[in-house]
Amino acid sequence: MQTRSPFGIALIGSGSALPDGILDNLALEQLVETSDEWIATRTGIRQRRLAQPQESLTPLAAKAAQRALAMADLQAADLDLILLATSTPDDLFGSAGAIQGAIGASHAVAMDLTAACSGFAFGLVTAAQFLRSGVYRNVLLIGADVLSRWVNWNDRGTCILFGDGAGAVVLQAIDLQEQPAASDALLGFELRSDGSMNHVLNLAGETIEQPLKNGTVVGQGNFQPITMNGQEVYRFAVKRVPEAIEKALHRAERSIEQVDWLLLHQANQRIIDAVADRLGLPHEKTISNLERYGNTSAASIPIALDEAVRDGRIQSGQTLALAGFGAGLSWGAVIVRWGR
Repeated sequence: MQTRSPFGIALIGSGSALPDGILDNLALEQLVETSDEWIATRTGIRQRRLAQPQESLTPLAAKAAQRALAMADLQAADLDLILLATSTPDDLFGSAGAIQGAIGASHAVAMDLTAACSGFAFGLVTAAQFLRSGVYRNVLLIGADVLSRWVNWNDRGTCILFGDGAGAVVLQAIDLQEQPAASDALLGFELRSDGSMNHVLNLAGETIEQPLKNGTVVGQGNFQPITMNGQEVYRFAVKRVPEAIEKALHRAERSIEQVDWLLLHQANQRIIDAVADRLGLPHEKTISNLERYGNTSAASIPIALDEAVRDGRIQSGQTLALAGFGAGLSWGAVIVRWGR
């Protein structure tokens, strides 16, 4: 086990929400020089969901949160902590507080966590530490992003990839001393970062000079569109993600044969297949929905998780290997057991 504590965790509810707007590959053919066949062959994506101009991240995340709470049979007032994993808050000061207010979680402290496409994995481990310490009992973890706001729709290398959405899970503390038959659902994890590769994937800030008085000049802040070196990201993911999963499995004292489902960040089907192959895991044990949603960043793992729970693929007691990877560069793997 990664750590030992009198408290463990259980993952007891999931939810997701997606905007109604759909942009398929045939429509993208009208925007940039590409084709449905080219996109599908290289990424596995056929369409993506996009937020309309009047839509924002907060109501999308709130809807996913409410669905997760309903599955967990909890009220928003039962929550002690809300963690929002996002790179695209509605407010640069953070959106977790707005979500707390929207769902009526009046007793919960709320904060944002930024780790790009690794955000849900990082958030899951962070939430578990609050629960294992005995400080909190019920935690809501949300992964949500609206990356369409920051895409250059003339850049065919990035505009084909990203979509919008939100997913959430509810985690609950278990007193292992009071419930000797219970066990901790967080079996092992491995989180990593490599800032020397930060330049490979960015949504970078920029400043425009704005003169004030008496020769004083300040910078007016804004952000540039997403830039990415796709080949470098692919090489990084297919090497580092299997390594992280193997280390997390070692800490969990589990073998790859004991994993029921591999659920990776939904970035590229070729990455998902390559990681499964390197681990020696049959493709039938992988979960993928990026054909319909594209890369939804921190939302991709919880959206796919929620779908697989609701359609019956993921059953209570099954072991999942979750892994996120992306900007930072950052990556992380978490071995968990689903259900109460």
